[in-house]
Amino acid sequence: MANPRRNSYSENPFNTQNLSSHSYLINLCKRPLAFPILLLIFVLVTWVSFRLQYSSYFFNSSHKTTQEKWSSFDDDDKANLVRFLNHHHPSLIVKDNRGWLLDPISLALQSHLKGGAISCASLHLGEIRAGGLRGNHRHYTVNETFVIWGAKTKFRLENNQTDKGYAEVIVGADEVAVAASPSGTAHALVNVDPILSTFFIGCQDGVINYNNSNSDFNVWKDL
Repeated sequence: MANPRRNSYSENPFNTQNLSSHSYLINLCKRPLAFPILLLIFVLVTWVSFRLQYSSYFFNSSHKTTQEKWSSFDDDDKANLVRFLNHHHPSLIVKDNRGWLLDPISLALQSHLKGGAISCASLHLGEIRAGGLRGNHRHYTVNETFVIWGAKTKFRLENNQTDKGYAEVIVGADEVAVAASPSGTAHALVNVDPILSTFFIGCQDGVINYNNSNSDFNVWKDL
């Protein structure tokens, strides 16, 4: 008498198909070209995955930046800051398709920023990597003008006319911002971008002696 279970198993087309596929893979792996083919498949899958993540990041970043431009536009005046798109021309900083170029002192004056540096007696050019902070201090003897670009960056400026005692805006990665910090006014720059670096120029109309008490440091504890 035949075993029904055995007949059922042997006549199942799905089992036959699985065994055939398994045997095919084993035979494929034994061939000389198997490793290069598998490596090529792995590289292609990795590349496609990277491209999807890359596109998703910049889409979300661009979408968020657009929202932040509208939400922070009214606060730019309180933060004593003016911003420009780094690729839009003609504008005050982009004259042609070569890119942007500006004089921070004259542009701050032209943009009616209050209390910026009247000259560049001291100049700093720097980088803030993702998650980093610079500033968070107050200088009593110099006015300072900043140029900020390169990444999504938080700029905070002391302003006693606001409820919090400061104004705060986000500069987008596709923007160039010029900001002014009058003497006696605290300021801070924070890179809030997950990947890109912030670059900035700090132009002061005097030379700071850090050995005296003309500056306050670590003004805000929440940064």
